[in-house]
Amino acid sequence: MSPVPSASPGGPAGQAGPPEKPGDSYVQSFARGLSVIRAFNAEHPEQTLTDVAAATGLTRAGARRILLTLQTLGYVESEGRLFRLTPKILDLGFAYLTSMPFWNLAEPIMEDLSAQVHESCSAAVLDRTEIVYVLRVPTHKIMTINLSIGSRLPAYCTSMGRVLLSALDNAALGTALDLVPLHAHTPRTVTDRDELKRIIEQVRAQGWAIVDQELEDGLISISAPIRNRQGRIIAAMNISGNAQRTSAKQMVKTFLNPLQQAAQRVSSLVSQRT
Repeated sequence: MSPVPSASPGGPAGQAGPPEKPGDSYVQSFARGLSVIRAFNAEHPEQTLTDVAAATGLTRAGARRILLTLQTLGYVESEGRLFRLTPKILDLGFAYLTSMPFWNLAEPIMEDLSAQVHESCSAAVLDRTEIVYVLRVPTHKIMTINLSIGSRLPAYCTSMGRVLLSALDNAALGTALDLVPLHAHTPRTVTDRDELKRIIEQVRAQGWAIVDQELEDGLISISAPIRNRQGRIIAAMNISGNAQRTSAKQMVKTFLNPLQQAAQRVSSLVSQRT
């Protein structure tokens, strides 16, 4: 799994929109360095200087200075004209995970839950309009997407995303939904903003969410919130199943109670540590 990229521990309670540049305190060179790091991903693990400059909007000279700095620090290596990240970049993601020690507390609970229901179990936090996976206990391969720690998915069409979005007030929720194009991943995907707001309001009221094949055909997911001592939603936990094995109605009947119990156990442990 790749490191968790730029997911805020505050997650759902933070601002839905992009952070504003705080005037003179904004360090542009640092921001540009982060943009160079983010230019490397699964689709582009190796890039030339020209590729990086194009992906970040930097000049070739600016991209070169940042790449050489990252190379000197050990975060980037080069072979000929190609640059790639090194394993040292994992330190940045693991710094986030180790700063939030309750993930270690949640993992055995999620493993127990997965063993109990015989389905995959994951946990994620909100980063603006996306969910970022911070824990995953896979069982069956039910998605064409390869998910791992640090993987990102759109929040509006995932059950964990809707749980996390339900923690936003109405103004922040509207902003979050306005920031992202609502793409129909399947014929079932809800892309009407007003309908999404209604669904998320229902999630807020009932305390859990289920998404039936809106992200990918055959994938059903049910999620519950993880809360801190103040009752604020800081993460979401889910169970994912295959529509060929179980319906959405059956998932609610069979999995909701053990999922909520597991999420409550994690929330209780979080409350003792925070």
